[in-house]
Amino acid sequence: MAKKICVITGAGSGLGASLAKKYAKDGYHVCLLGRTEDKLARTAKALPNEDYSIFPVDVSSKREVSQVFTKIKEELGVVDVLVNNAGVGVFDLAENLSEEAVHQMIDTNLKGTIFCTQEILSDMKDRNSGSILNIVSTAGLEGKMTESVYCASKFGMRGFHESLVVELKETDVHIFGAYMGGMKTEFWDGIFDESQTAGLMDPDDISDIIYHNAKVRKNLNVEQVVIKNH
Repeated sequence: MAKKICVITGAGSGLGASLAKKYAKDGYHVCLLGRTEDKLARTAKALPNEDYSIFPVDVSSKREVSQVFTKIKEELGVVDVLVNNAGVGVFDLAENLSEEAVHQMIDTNLKGTIFCTQEILSDMKDRNSGSILNIVSTAGLEGKMTESVYCASKFGMRGFHESLVVELKETDVHIFGAYMGGMKTEFWDGIFDESQTAGLMDPDDISDIIYHNAKVRKNLNVEQVVIKNH
């Protein structure tokens, strides 16, 4: 029987790397996607087996995304699980954000999610199976100080996610959204110092919650979970 395939974007560190371990342990062939090959290789080294593939990609590029997903399909087969996890954040007052920062957040967080999802939707609909996990963040639920454009990108992602839920209502394709607060990951490097990240959540705890809630189960569907710091 062919191995199930799980594609994870932003797999080079943090939550993406943690989720890769979960799916690898569960017997999936894990495709690690991200911008930095060295980071993806580091994630791969920590996996419980050698059943993985590494694909360097910038998810904000429709062309690169199409090439990578075509390669995955040709070399490995159709995608069973897509985890849209890639995300970037630049935090400052709205008037101080550079044009580059605005493009970066909208292009990666929102367009990246859309482009990756577009690549697998037809196959999942044809087979009437598969899971799409959108890692949104609580920034997709409420506005936050110094996070205006980051929130805008995540509110957009949430709108895309909720529309997918409606579009796929009559199918057995599973759509799951995770809204979590700050995690202790490399995401905050250069933004927070260690005293500020000390109280943040552990990505392994978050991946545990996401993985178990996103599992396809008979006669029930968990559409989303909200996970906050206490």
